Amino acid sequence: MSRSQTFQDLFKRYRRPGDFVISLMSFVFALVLLATMPEQVEWVDGVALYAQPAFWPTVAVIAMVVFSGLHLFGAMVSERIRGRTQEILYWLRSLEFAVWFIAYVMVVPVIGYLPSTLLFTAALTFRLGYRNWRYFAGAAVFSVAVVVIFKGFLQVKIPAGDIYSLLPAGDFRLFAMIWL
Repeated sequence: MSRSQTFQDLFKRYRRPGDFVISLMSFVFALVLLATMPEQVEWVDGVALYAQPAFWPTVAVIAMVVFSGLHLFGAMVSERIRGRTQEILYWLRSLEFAVWFIAYVMVVPVIGYLPSTLLFTAALTFRLGYRNWRYFAGAAVFSVAVVVIFKGFLQVKIPAGDIYSLLPAGDFRLFAMIWL
């Protein structure tokens, strides 16, 4: 086995699974940024080029276009390694958790912050394959800690759940609407 390599061996590139897709997405994103630059940045008269508010963002976006274009070109001309479909499917599996989060955000105004946090941590615990009661107890403790930290210490204003309006009028209803 030889430990030396030729110059071509050092720069030989194989297209990994998913390389073309990610390079295409990066290039399209960079082009969108470039197309929206005139509305997003401002060039000021009488200011040196390097001191312009738009100079460095423009440099960064142009660099993104150039390098993502080179990445796309490299992905198109490189020898392909099999497995792109499996790689893309693996990426798409992660979107499931984005759907979980969107559902959680939609449920909070209906059933309240604490009940929805308890429900979703328990559901995600189950979804991830943890079936022992200790895991569900840990999820419940985590849920309560999140609510205490966000509502109590950080005082994040989260709308009360619609379900709280069904509680009898009084101190407990007010407590639930403010703290739960």
